[in-house]
Formats: sequence, C-alpha cells, structure tokens
Amino acid sequence: MKKEQSVEVKSGTQDKIEGNAKAFAGKIKEKAGKAVGNPRLEAKGDCDQIEGNAQKKVGEIKKVFGK
Repeated sequence: MKKEQSVEVKSGTQDKIEGNAKAFAGKIKEKAGKAVGNPRLEAKGDCDQIEGNAQKKVGEIKKVFGK
C-alpha cells in the first residue's frame, strides 16, 4: 500500500509574509556582500530578493482568488 503524501497549501497571507521576509533577508545579504567585497554573497542576496518578490506575488494572486 502506498502512503499518500500530504500537500501543504499556504494561504495567500502566509506567502506574502514569507516572501517579504525572504526579500528583506536577500537585501541584507546583498548589502553585506557589497560591504565585504564578496560577489557570491551579493549574487545570493539578489536571488533571494527575486524569490521573495515572486512568492509575495503568488500570495497576492491567491488573495485575489480567495485562497
């Protein structure tokens, strides 16, 4: 017998909050990377900001559709 995997669906508000947090953390990483001259950390910060902003948009879309 196969066990069904539970799929957790986040609410729109939760996605927006997590997206904001990830974007903020990315901004800090980016600034820290610039300050210490670490281009890899700076790039990781940029990526985190993009991911956070995308997650925030997903949350906004979910709110529009009532999820």
